[in-house]
Amino acid sequence: MRLTTLLTADGARVGVLDGDVIRLAPPGPTLLDVLIEGFRTLRTHDAVPLEDAVFGPLLAPPSVRDFLTYEQHLAALAGAVPDEWYDQPLFYFSNPAAIVAPYGDVRMPPLVTQYDYELEVAAVVGTAGSDLTPEQGAAHIVGYTIMNDWSARDLQVAEFKQPMGPSKSKDSAITLGPWLVTADELADFVEDGRLALRTEVRLNGVRTGGDTTANMSWSFGDLVAYASRGTVVRPGDVLGSGTCGTGCLAEIKRTQPETAPDWLKPGDVVRIEVEQLGVIENRLVPGPAPVDIPKARRRIKESVQ
Repeated sequence: MRLTTLLTADGARVGVLDGDVIRLAPPGPTLLDVLIEGFRTLRTHDAVPLEDAVFGPLLAPPSVRDFLTYEQHLAALAGAVPDEWYDQPLFYFSNPAAIVAPYGDVRMPPLVTQYDYELEVAAVVGTAGSDLTPEQGAAHIVGYTIMNDWSARDLQVAEFKQPMGPSKSKDSAITLGPWLVTADELADFVEDGRLALRTEVRLNGVRTGGDTTANMSWSFGDLVAYASRGTVVRPGDVLGSGTCGTGCLAEIKRTQPETAPDWLKPGDVVRIEVEQLGVIENRLVPGPAPVDIPKARRRIKESVQ
């Protein structure tokens, strides 16, 4: 199945792609509700032609983990891949409240001058589990979707100088969609135990990058297993692959500084296409004015030499 969320006169409704139409579930239950209760509870009735569909945010996930699984991306940004990186799949928690519609506008965050897209694929958990093996982790994946992890690179540089992970640099927007494609639909696109889908990103109509998910250094089953270690993954949890090779402006600016596009600005359109998963496309628009926040008080007096 290919499931989505549409905006209708009755509010947001779950939809299932059926040829050239999307069949709608009754108003009320969300896509997260369907994942929690199981597909057996899903009933569809009236239909909307695909060309008339207005897509809303795909899902309100309980959590969003974004991993770093592509060697090329890390090598381009850091100059080399440290041996320790291969020991375990690193991730950070992103903002579940930041999900935007697959064709919606994305607002520029306040005070940001180096805004960036990130081409990713995400797995969505279908059943809860803890301390899973990679094989069990794969079985707990209900499906996959496209993910764009929008990033403020200037804020990120400042944040990484502190002994913590990203914060405001990563919580302005996350695009998911347009479909949650169930895992069984992609059984023929698994190579050597890894999902193998071609990916591409275009900025204002010009191709700027692309890769294949076969280049991930861990499988999505590995990621679910690692995420579940010592805790619980729940239905609707989103696990991003991390940015693929050439999948963001920051990487292109490091490897092709003479020809790299400028950082994103209002009016730019970012289009991401992933084999079997579809297309998402977002336009950048001006964001809110910054709210002034005071600097911290100093409570520790400098020592006198």
